[in-house]
Amino acid sequence: MEVKKIGLLGGRGHVGQEIIKLLSQHEHIKINSVFSSSKAGQSLDLYPGCDLVYQDLDQPFFSDEDAFILALSNHESKKYIDLILEHNSTATIIDLSADHRFDDDWEYRIPELSDAPISNRISNPGCYASAMQFMLAPLKNVLIGSVNLYGISGYSGAGASPNARNNQEGLKDNILPYSLVSHLHEKEVKAHGYADILFTPHVGNFFRGIMMTGNFILSESLKVEVIHDLFSNFYKQKELILVQQELPNMQDVQNTSNVIIGGFAVDPTINRLTFCCTLDNLLKGAATQAVQNLNFAFGWEDNLGITQV
Repeated sequence: MEVKKIGLLGGRGHVGQEIIKLLSQHEHIKINSVFSSSKAGQSLDLYPGCDLVYQDLDQPFFSDEDAFILALSNHESKKYIDLILEHNSTATIIDLSADHRFDDDWEYRIPELSDAPISNRISNPGCYASAMQFMLAPLKNVLIGSVNLYGISGYSGAGASPNARNNQEGLKDNILPYSLVSHLHEKEVKAHGYADILFTPHVGNFFRGIMMTGNFILSESLKVEVIHDLFSNFYKQKELILVQQELPNMQDVQNTSNVIIGGFAVDPTINRLTFCCTLDNLLKGAATQAVQNLNFAFGWEDNLGITQV
């Protein structure tokens, strides 16, 4: 299997650092270049003897990379994509921002939920949006009405640059709600998963991880055991997604590429189903899926180079 050369734009941030860790352990990937404005000229300590340094994102120079991963903020990718395509029109591009999640010319891809053909323009899903769609996908044929979803994320989801949602003083002994209506990830799920959702995000005083709780109304009365089997069968071939009867514990997914879905509870008087999903927002919510999508674009198995823990 040919070793592919990868360029990463946006290597300074939390997600960029996780991508570097994953790719540095991938035996069929060579990190060829990493770009950052704030770390330009500094060394990457990937392994003993590594002489790779951060290149200047403000003056990017591309060589013979086969693919590029863009771990940039929203609304920043276009100028770099134009430069990449000018240099190499056939390069594979994985964009982690929201810039192409609603663009029909790009493949929006959640690895475990997609059956689309191979593409070299892939838009990575959002972290909250991934958790919500993992919860929704097995239930689409038995849902009626609105789905209510409450998510709480670690403050790493607010990025590495200082702001109100990653301010340690403001988060001390606290939970901060934000974007109470029309959050971007709500729009994302409505476009790609289920059209009638109500999502409210919060940030908590912990670094990484997402806990999502959903309330669903079913079209028929189903016992907890039936629902558990429905999810288990749906994800039985998906090694990173674990289904259990017990409530998931976010500590069990932090620093892993796993998703845990569980805690199924039913109120039969109104056919209400409530359960939880947890994942690491930096890994399965971002970096892991970027590597899975990179594997896919090269025609490899999604989870190549990714371990469950």
